[in-house]
Amino acid sequence: MNEHGSVPTIKNLPRRGHGTAHEIDFEIKGQEMQFVEIELDPGESAIAEAGSMMFKDPTVHMDTVFGDGSKASGGFFGKLASAGKRLLTGESLFMTVFTHEGQGKARVAFAAPYPGSILAFDLAQMGGTLVAQKDAFLCAAKGVSVGIFFQKKIMTGLFGGEGFIMQKLEGDGMAFVHVGGAVIERVLAAGEELHVDTGCVAAMTATIDFDIVRAGSVKSMIFGGEGVFFARLRGPGTVWIQSLPFSRLAGRIIANAGPMGGKGEGSLLGPIGGVFDGDNS
Repeated sequence: MNEHGSVPTIKNLPRRGHGTAHEIDFEIKGQEMQFVEIELDPGESAIAEAGSMMFKDPTVHMDTVFGDGSKASGGFFGKLASAGKRLLTGESLFMTVFTHEGQGKARVAFAAPYPGSILAFDLAQMGGTLVAQKDAFLCAAKGVSVGIFFQKKIMTGLFGGEGFIMQKLEGDGMAFVHVGGAVIERVLAAGEELHVDTGCVAAMTATIDFDIVRAGSVKSMIFGGEGVFFARLRGPGTVWIQSLPFSRLAGRIIANAGPMGGKGEGSLLGPIGGVFDGDNS
């Protein structure tokens, strides 16, 4: 991946040939708050999480579907199973499909929900599968299936940061995921290990073995501030590590909000609160 500033920037990857998913062109724009702009030919479609759209051309028709809208989810029971999988990962039962119904080119854009990076993955070049944290999926070419990935080991599922369930993206099209903060990509050789904070595991190829290891001694586990377990990632494969998991960001915001709603240091209602509280007699 190329870099522009501190975040990945990808534009107009070459088309891949004949797959089952729609072949879309795209461009990732922005720095801290990124968005992906997708260019559609007539009849092409993209799928996205509900509420993620930033803008679209008038010829792009928007439709809400039950499940992920992939061709694999045919029939009522197939759609019901697809929707059930999305519910288990904490997502909505519905997904939005954007289809270009006019002539020429049309564009639709999807924005990241919080500061971080949008990563583009060509699933056809990754063996058809990508495993990601359960809220990472942003959008994809129509035909990509958004399912669930169960941790096979119970202890890993209970203490693996993102829990027992992660997202599994399958197909041969382009998929876009959002990760928090900055992101690094690490390629692990066969048998090579990497220990990562459990919440910082953003995505990985299906060949990576994901397990947990104890975070040092009992004293380190209790007082070290790094949690009780680390994620142990073992190759071969590729992992993407995020610097700011949303759970960590939310925790800092809640911790600093305080019972007085932020009334304290740096606030007008803090050191000089008497002036603004009406105590000026």
